[in-house]
Parts: sequence; C-alpha cells; structure tokens
Amino acid sequence: MEMQPLKSAEGGDADDKKKANMHKKEKSVLQGKLTKLAVQIGKAGLVMSAITVIILVLYFTVDTFVVNKKPWLPECTPVYVQYFVKFFIIGVTVLVVAVPEGLPLAVTISLAYSVKKMMKDNNLVRHLDACETMGNATAICSDKTGTLTTNRMTVVQAYVGDVHYKEIPDPSSINAKTMELLVHAIAINSAYTTKILPPEKEGALPRQVGNKTECGLLGFVLDLKQDYEPVRARMPEEKLYKVYTFNSVRKSMSTVIKLPDESFRMYSKGASEIVLKKCCKILNGAGEPRVFRPRDRDEMVKKVIEPMACDGLRTICVAYRDFPSSPEPDWDNENDILNELTCICVVGIEDPVRPEVPEAIRKCQRAGITVRMVTGDNINTARAIAIKCGIIHPGEDFLCLEGKEFNRRIRNEKGEIEQERIDKIWPKLRVLARSSPTDKHTLVKGIIDSTHTEQRQVVAVTGDGTNDGPALKKADVGFAMGIAGTDVAKEASDIILTDDNFSSIVKAVMWGRNVYDSISKFLQFQLTVNVVAVIVAFTGACITQDSPLKAVQMLWVNLIMDTFASLALATEPPTETLLLRKPYGRNKPLISRTMMKNILGHAVYQLTLIFTLLFVGEKMFQIDSGRNAPLHSPPSEHYTIIFNTFVMMQLFNEINARKIHGERNVFDGIFRNPIFCTIVLGTFAIQIVIVQFGGKPFSCSPLQLDQWMWCIFIGLGELVWGQVIATIPTSRLKFLKEAGRLTQKEEIPEEELNEDVEEIDHAERELRRGQILWFRGLNRIQTQIRVVKAFRSSLYEGLEKPESRTSIHNFMAHPEFRIEDSQPHIPLIDDTDLEEDAALKQNSSPPSSLNKNNSAIDSGINLTTDTSKSATSSSPGSPIHSLETSL
Repeated sequence: MEMQPLKSAEGGDADDKKKANMHKKEKSVLQGKLTKLAVQIGKAGLVMSAITVIILVLYFTVDTFVVNKKPWLPECTPVYVQYFVKFFIIGVTVLVVAVPEGLPLAVTISLAYSVKKMMKDNNLVRHLDACETMGNATAICSDKTGTLTTNRMTVVQAYVGDVHYKEIPDPSSINAKTMELLVHAIAINSAYTTKILPPEKEGALPRQVGNKTECGLLGFVLDLKQDYEPVRARMPEEKLYKVYTFNSVRKSMSTVIKLPDESFRMYSKGASEIVLKKCCKILNGAGEPRVFRPRDRDEMVKKVIEPMACDGLRTICVAYRDFPSSPEPDWDNENDILNELTCICVVGIEDPVRPEVPEAIRKCQRAGITVRMVTGDNINTARAIAIKCGIIHPGEDFLCLEGKEFNRRIRNEKGEIEQERIDKIWPKLRVLARSSPTDKHTLVKGIIDSTHTEQRQVVAVTGDGTNDGPALKKADVGFAMGIAGTDVAKEASDIILTDDNFSSIVKAVMWGRNVYDSISKFLQFQLTVNVVAVIVAFTGACITQDSPLKAVQMLWVNLIMDTFASLALATEPPTETLLLRKPYGRNKPLISRTMMKNILGHAVYQLTLIFTLLFVGEKMFQIDSGRNAPLHSPPSEHYTIIFNTFVMMQLFNEINARKIHGERNVFDGIFRNPIFCTIVLGTFAIQIVIVQFGGKPFSCSPLQLDQWMWCIFIGLGELVWGQVIATIPTSRLKFLKEAGRLTQKEEIPEEELNEDVEEIDHAERELRRGQILWFRGLNRIQTQIRVVKAFRSSLYEGLEKPESRTSIHNFMAHPEFRIEDSQPHIPLIDDTDLEEDAALKQNSSPPSSLNKNNSAIDSGINLTTDTSKSATSSSPGSPIHSLETSL
C-alpha cells in the first residue's frame, strides 16, 4: 500500500506550524545554560530537602516512641503535629534556599542595565540577547562610508591647468577663465538642494546637506575663496535647459544651460575613468583648451588618477562642452551629446577616517576580533582606507579581493557556492571591494557556516541600505546605522548605532563581555551561599533536630543572595580590561575552574566556622547553648550569633565575588558602582535592625557589642581567606578540570538556535528530537518502498546518474528552487540552520510557494509519487528526486 506523506514532525500541518512559530524566539545561549544549571541545582535542593524532612521525622519518631517508649496520647496529638509542621517548614526552607530563583532575575537585570547604559554609548539595542552575543563576537564585517569614515567628503587634491596640486591650490595660481568655468560647472551641475550651511555651534565644521560628493565639490569652491550662491541665483533651477541625472550606468551627471547668445553649454562631472574617455580637449595653464589624446589620458591615469586612488581618494572629473544655437542638437541622443568634452579639472575627494576608528580597531584585534571591510569602492581606495584604519598592516599575510574575484574563487564550474572554497578564503580576507549586497550575505553566511575553526565564528555586521537586510538578518548581531540607515536595515538589525560610528561597536563588545562576567560573579556568590546554607540546615537538622538557621532567617538570607546580590553584582560597569582577553566562545562553561576553586574554598571556611560556633560557641562566649531547645523556647543568643556571623560572611564574600579571574585587589573600582556600595551598606544596616529589634518573629536575641565585633571579625576573615585562595594555583587542582562544563550531549547545539522558532524548554527539545528520529525512520522506509517500486516498473531505464549536491548552497541553487523575477538574484537565506531537521524538512512536507523576500523555505519535497509522470526528469515528486534528497 502506498504510504501517505507525513505533514510534519509534530503531526500537524507544516504551514500552520510555520505561521504559529513565526514571531516567537528561542532562549539565548546564556539563558539556556542558566536554565539547565538552575534545574540541576533545584533537583539537588529538592532531594536534600526531602531527605532532611525524612530524617527529622524518623529521628523524632524513633527517639520519642521507640527509645523513650512514649505512647501516642490523643491529648499530645497537637504537640506532635506542631513538631511535624516544624520539620516540614525546615525542609521547605532548605528547598527555598537551594532553588536559585535569582538566576533569571540576575540575567534580566544585567541585560536591562546594559541596554540602558549602552544607549548612552550610542547603541540602541532592539533585542536583549544581542548584548550577550556581542561578548562572544569573533568577526566584524563593517561598511566603510559613514562607519569607518566621517561621511564628510572633502577635496584634498586637484589637477588644474596641467598642475597636480597635493593640497588645495591658492586661488591666485589658477587662471581666471578656468576658475569661472570651474565654479559654474560645480554650482550649476549639482542638485540645488545640496548646500554647505554654517555650523550649528561655534568651532564646529560646516554642515553638509544633500549629496556628500556634491557637498565636497561645493566645499572646494568655498576653499578657493569663491561663492556658488550668486551663480545659482543668476541661473535658477527652473532655467536649466536639460539635466542628465546621475545613474549607475552613465556614472556621471550633466546639465545643459542656454547662454545669453542663444548657444548652449553643458557641464559634466563623474567618475574620472568614465568622463576622461569622453574628453578630447583639456584646459592648459592659460585657460585655453588643448588637444587631449589617448596617450595623454593614459599618462594622466598613471601619474594623477592612480596616485590619488592609492591615497584613498575618489577621483572626479569636471568637464564642459559648448554647442551652437543652430541647428539645435538632438538632446535625446546621449552618446553624441556626452562626447567631445573639454576637461576643466580632476579632483581627489577624501572621506576622512574617523579619528577614533584606528584605536577602536586596534582594541578589537587585541580582543581577538577580526575586522573586515566590505565596501563598494574600488580596490585601491579600499586598501588605502583599510591601511589608514589599521585593518591591514604592510607585510601581513592577508587578502584584498574585488567582488568578481571573490565570486570566481568561491563558485565551482556550475556557478554554485561551495563551503570548502569559502573556507580557503575568509580566514585571510580583510577587504572585499566593489562588492554587492549579495556578496556581503554570502561572506557572512560562509563564515558562520564554516567548520574551519574549533569554535563556531560569531559574526557582527554593519549595514545601512535596504539591500543589506539579508546580511543583517543572517549575522549573529546586525548593526544598522541610525543616521544614514534605511527603515528596512533598522528593522533587520539587532542594534542601531545612533552615531553611525564604528567605535560604538567596541563599546557593545565591552558591554557584552560584561554581561557574561556579571552573571559569573552572581553565580560564584550564590552557589557559595547555596552550598553553605543547605549543608548547615541539613547537618544541623540531622544532629540537633533543629536548623541553626531558622525559617525566617533563611528567607532573609535568600533575599540577600538572590535579589540584592543580583542588583549589586549585575550592575558592575565594564572596564577596558575586558578587551584584553580573547572571546570566550559560545561553548564556554558557566563555572570556570577559578570560580569553582573560589566557591569550594569559601564554603570550607564558612562551614568550618559555623560548625565551630554551633558546637563550642556557647563556651567561647559564655552563654547558654541553643541546641536541643524545646519547641516554643525563646530565641537564644547562641543561634543568633551563628545567624549574624553567617550573614556577615556573606556580606564580605560579596566583595570577593566582584572578581572571578583570580584578581587580588577585590576593591578595585568598587566606588565606580554606587549601587553595590548602597546594597552592601543597606544590608548591613537592616541586619543590625533585625538582630537587635527583630525578637521572636526573626528568632533573634539582641547581642552585646563584643559579640558584634566577633561576628564582624569573622566576616572580615573572608577577605583574608580570599587572598589565601588566590595564592593557590588553579592548575594544581586537577579535580576541578571539568568543573562547570556541560557534557557534549548536554550542550545546546549551535545549529538549533533558530531565530524564528517558538520558545521551547529543554524537555520539549528532547521530545522534538525523538519525533524527528522517528519520522526520519518512517521517511526512509517510504523512500525505500518507492525505490523498489521504481525498479520494478523500470522507471530508471535510460536515466542519467543524478547530479550530486555537496552543500546546501548547491541544493538551494537547483532549478526548482530558483526564483525567476526581475529582481537581482539574492542567495536564499538559510534562517533555520537546523542540521538535524534538514532531512525531515526536505522529505516530509510539501513545497510551499517561495516568498518575495527570498527567505528560507521551511518546507521540503512532497514524497507522494504520481506514477504517470515521466521518470526522465528529476522533478520534486519523482522517486529519484526523493532518493537523492534523502541521501
């Protein structure tokens, strides 16, 4: 019997599933790890609390009814019930302390605090987890114009009157006739909306409004002590006779005006390599036109154009041509009109590198982040800018490629992209010039999908245009420009740079790494309190039938280590030292060996002193013992001292927790975080009130001054003990080698972090994996049945060997996946990256129509076969196609 195709792994319709999941998002990597850790700790706490209750009940029952042989009298039932309730409360208290409910709070506070502060650093964060991801960034693909440069075009060199000026020429050195032609050509042959306005503040640069290249040319006129406004006033926009606007084909702009003698004059400007080819004359030093032959042009390119390009300048040629009044030219015949020009001058326009960018790039490189420049400029200009920025250094082994060469190297003979070819290029690639948005997306996807390095690359991308949307969406973190960026780019991004400045990205990296460190500090502090509080409550309950730390006291401790600690440690400001280390990598364990050493070391110190006070404290302070007290006995000084000492140790250990990398100076920068200081001092003040005035509700008895001093002295010992722990080399503690590391099976697969998938927990993930394996097996059986039937009906006679598809690029480039429209072909974006789901999606659900945004196809190939179809074509419904896809 022919088996019907399975619609989806969940048993429902794939299209409905896709729509339902479209706007939901899975947890971030850090949140996933913390959830797993919290679940593990919670389970351990539940077991400990259950054991505590069982031991307390058994101890009381055996001691009362077996050892002392007391009968269960009806009038004693309320008393016994109170004992059992007390034991239950102790068990619940242990559970409450053990469950780290402060973990999600710490993550939320840290991310929210970072987002608020990043706004001051010109980073408008649209997705919270982008902060965390930037801490792991290993590569940044940056635009040039406006991001690395100021986007203020300025003429810095000029070739006028047969003289190459390396700086702005003196107006007196230029012939008056040439000067007049130059001023008119620039003032008239540009958009009248382009202007140079006075600066808003005194001492600032003049404001450039409109096209930046035209602003640079108008600035050149002003630098020559001329004014373009009177020229425009005499020749208003409505009097312009004909305008040939700039486009990417002609790469020039021309404007025709009518002169007083009824003749015509056309002014042209554009890319020097285009306009110079159309020039047959050039103005000499006397302002007279002379013949401009092809060999003169070649010499000019070699001596003027190329040196300007190598200096990182964009070369613009300004020219003109006169036409007689009669007969009037055919203005629609562009080839004849835009010809036989007379060159006035060639200028070199510079977009200066932002002064802070070289230092910012140096910080990125020192932090282990590779910066690549992706630009549309020619390769000479791009290389020069990259050298000025510090992206490349002379003598280094690097690659600077143009878009055409890049595509030639990464595509095979069939024009399909191969990951192996990309892997040979991207590690050394530093500059990609003359690139299209498709090239940018291909590069980003190639780096992310690469298995060339041990750790998966985390890529950040900057973009401002609508066409940058696919690359911004594909990147781990997309940065859109707040000033020059389009709405589409901003919508596709994770962070918006409100100042369009690359140095703001470095600040985002600092904040991202600070988020990881803040969570680690909180974990180090909380796990220490967890271990000590649970062991004290459990051991004390088992030995003395009562917990030294009462229920209300434990809730106060829980408040300290959860809410207050998350506020104090998650709001630490970042420092430059965060950029002195390499990226952690997305598989970094939550608890490092140094952190585990600190947790165990401080736990040993605290447990030793608390048990010392528990068993010999009454002799040390000459007070009554609090052990084995009756059910409703008043609070004892003995247990109050234990509680107070425990809280003091946590307060001073909170200072130790500020450093997680073995630093000795735990007070470094403590006053830069007023929230931390306020919380520590506030907690200390509240503790005084609780101990001195809490009374029976808090199970506290007021302490004497000398007892307070001893509690504070033992707490201060935490700081001294922290220095002792710091002297112990972590490398010698072999048993901590795998501390905090998730096993390979427990690690969250990188491919499954789908940005468009419904938020699921780990139990659902495991269930989903099982379903995938189950349905994959069924699909294989379907395929095998169909292959057998195909052979039986001789469907394979005369068939050519199916073409192999070695990569996802090749598969998606197959004809049935191609989009035939008038838009430029953009590679399909593999949004899901679910490697385990690939076979299921290709085999289980029917193909849906491709969307207009060229986004990923979640559906795959319909397995239902129409036997009446011709078997000679590998159509989506044919057996050979199904077999080929599953293989």
